Amino acid sequence: MQSDLLSHALHREFPNLADAIGRLRHSDAHFAHLLEQHDAVDADITKSETGVAPMSDHSLEALKKQRLHLKDQLYRMAVAA
Repeated sequence: MQSDLLSHALHREFPNLADAIGRLRHSDAHFAHLLEQHDAVDADITKSETGVAPMSDHSLEALKKQRLHLKDQLYRMAVAA
């Protein structure tokens, strides 16, 4: 698998925030919900990029923007924790 197709899981993207992410996942329902959304979108992107569930370029781009938006929210929450 190519490196650009690796999962964009939050703990991989921000290993220095792994503790805060873990705490928030269990203590903050809103954070946990956003993280679930992020992981689901990330999984859909990975399926498309690997050919398991192809989609149009437009749809893939929209999902990538959604993932980025969720990641920004999650990052801000983790940094503030």
